Amino acid sequence: MIDELDKKILNLISCDARVPFLEVARKCKVSGAAIHQRMQKLHQLGIIKGSQYLFDPALVGNGTCAFIGILLRDPSDSDRVLAELMKIPEIVECHLTTGNYDMFIKIYTHDNAHLLSVIHEKLQPIGIQRSETMVSFSEPIHRQMPIYLEQ
Repeated sequence: MIDELDKKILNLISCDARVPFLEVARKCKVSGAAIHQRMQKLHQLGIIKGSQYLFDPALVGNGTCAFIGILLRDPSDSDRVLAELMKIPEIVECHLTTGNYDMFIKIYTHDNAHLLSVIHEKLQPIGIQRSETMVSFSEPIHRQMPIYLEQ
């Protein structure tokens, strides 16, 4: 599917998505055209899902980050609940999980009062039996997953 050159390209762009293709080419010791073709291939395979700017949520007014474990009243109702969760803009991630919860979400809100209102007014009415909220104090590690090169 992907080879060592693809992995090296992925490692380079994971550090800086705006790195010029010519710089990637130089570091990989191939032509810029080769990098362009590889990038197209990685997009077509779905390995690269796009690019985005990352910003600090607190600096744009969302100083509270929380994780919420959700237990559904009826697990077979997960598609409907997921559709409702998609309508809540404060939710930035949702994972279907094993263990104590059916779903685990990541949410950003302005403050704790806003978090409480989202839980009471938006989450609880959509078919949740129980939830547990964990507020994040900080995020000391945030990185792209590593792509391992052959040794």
